[in-house]
Formats: sequence, structure tokens, C-alpha cells
Amino acid sequence: MTKKKHLSQRQTDRIAGNQQKRLERLEKKAAKAEQQLQHTQLGEAEAGVVISRFGQHADVEDRSGVIERCNIRRTISSLVCGDKVVWRRALQPQAGISGVIEAVQERSSVLSRPDFYDGLKPVAANIDLLIIVSAVLPSLSLNIIDRYLVAAEAMQIKPLLLLNKIDLLTTEQRVEVEKQLDIYRKIGYETLLLSAKTGEGMAQLDAYLKSGTSIFVGQSGVGKSSLVNNLLPQVQVLTQEVSDNSGLGQHTTTVARLYHLPDGGNLIDSPGIREFALWHLEPDEVIWGFKEFRPWLGRCKFRDCKHGNDPGCALHHAIEIAEVSQERFDNYHKILLSMEQDKPNFFKVD
Repeated sequence: MTKKKHLSQRQTDRIAGNQQKRLERLEKKAAKAEQQLQHTQLGEAEAGVVISRFGQHADVEDRSGVIERCNIRRTISSLVCGDKVVWRRALQPQAGISGVIEAVQERSSVLSRPDFYDGLKPVAANIDLLIIVSAVLPSLSLNIIDRYLVAAEAMQIKPLLLLNKIDLLTTEQRVEVEKQLDIYRKIGYETLLLSAKTGEGMAQLDAYLKSGTSIFVGQSGVGKSSLVNNLLPQVQVLTQEVSDNSGLGQHTTTVARLYHLPDGGNLIDSPGIREFALWHLEPDEVIWGFKEFRPWLGRCKFRDCKHGNDPGCALHHAIEIAEVSQERFDNYHKILLSMEQDKPNFFKVD
């Protein structure tokens, strides 16, 4: 086994310095292009939707469905795929730039993930449905599902639990999976069992997708890419075309992009979204993410109850009367433990 080579402090500083110089060059280039457009006559303000973003540029779809490459005003602090914007068209495009994004409209929701370097990083905006794709084999992981659900509740985005490749299950395994899903159905979450091979659940999936803008999330190997390819066979060609045109060195697998589905609705393809870490949340936010816990919060015997072995814990009583599942309660504590282990040092307080 090759021993991993650690960088010296001087090497680390040099890398950081080079990255900073590259960022400054990009910012100067963007500022120069913006200044050129300021001296060019601009059209009237128009409404548009951000299809994808590439550094200091973004592709905006106008009301007629035409996509234009635009600069982003430096006064805009955050812009992501799915944002609704106000932009102005350049009457004389400069270097392939067709306009300037002037403002971002208020978001109905924002999909974010914690980043060790950038803090909480927005990925996509105005998401209506977070489709949590899970694998049924070798076994269904309720712990992973609960992590996604906490993230969905924190971001206030409606989740759908989708179990993929159910044709691989035996009759007995299917019965067990249905029993596990009943835990979530009981507390109001919608579920969908799907098999692209047999066609089961595909019509229901289409109905969900037509309802607005959706995005798939889930760990590697659960079949997200296959689902996207089935729904949008042209995705790979289009993302490569965008990458070639951008000239910004972006990899196709790291750029979120919004697509219009043939039968209605939108799908944001973001292969970089595999899972959401939760170390940026406070314990109170995590427990609130278990929505069936909420009626019992504040009803414990002691105000500082940790919901462990504390006497008079209301959540333990809720488990005894089958209002809260033991599985979800155990996963709540597992999540708290993993958060502390995963949290970067700069987030920890002694």
C-alpha cells in the first residue's frame, strides 16, 4: 500500500495562493465583461429562469424558451439553478454574452448542503419535490432515509420516498419493505415503489414530476442516473454541449441544470447531490426534523431532558403508546452522534 504523502505548510500556502490568483483573474475578467455591457445599450428588463450557472456566468431561459448566456451583476450575492431572475438583453452581444442578470426574485425554497470550505452552500432554488431514492437490496436503510427527511424538513421542501428496483425483491422481502414504509406513511410521508424493468410505479412517478420542479437525491448505486436517463435520454448530450460552450473548464458531473420534462414539470439534474450532511444543524433543529416528535416536545418531566434514559421523557411515553416508532427514535440518536463525529473542527466549541 502506498503511503499517503502529506503536503508541507509551504506547499499548502502555495496552492492556496495560486487558487486565490486564479480567482482574482476570473473576477477581473468578469468585471471587464460587465463594464463592456454597461457601455452597450441594454434592452428592457425581462423575467427569466436560471437553467445553469458557470462561475461568473449563467444560462437564462427567456419567456419564449430561448436560452441566453448572461453575466451576473457583482451585487448579486447568490445565484443558483432554478432561480427566477430579472435580466436585460444586450442589443449588441459581447464575446458570446447576451445579457446581464440584474436581480434575483424571492425563492420559494432553496436546496443547500454544508460544505467544509464554503459553509452552507445553495445548490438549487424553487424546488417543489425532493425525491429520496433508496435501494431495496441488500436491505432498506431507514437511518439513511431519516437523515434525508431531517434535511428536507430543515429546508422546508416536500419529500417523496422512492424505493427503486423493487422487481429484485422476493414476496417475503416485499412484505417486509411494505411494513417498514408503513412507519413513514403513518406520519404523513408519501412513498412510491418503482421498477423501470416491469413498469410498476412509473405512471405515478410521472404524475409527481408533472406537479412542479423536482430533484433526485440518494446515495450512489441506488439508480438515480438510470432514472434521469430514462426520463431525459438527451441529458448527457446537452450537458456536454453546455460544457464545451462555456469555456470555463466545468465538468459535466458538477453542474446542476434544469430540464423541462416532455409530459410537463421540470427536473434538476445535479449528480453532485448524493447526500446531505447534517453537522451544520443544531440538535433542536434535528429533533424538529422528526415531525411526529413535535407534539411531545416540551412535555417531558424535566426541561433539560435529553430524551435518552431521562425519567419522565415524553418521547419514551409516545413510543410505549405507539405514537412514535422505536426505529425512528433510535435513528434520531444515531444522527446526533454522527453529527458530532462529522462536524469540522471550526464548528466545534469547547
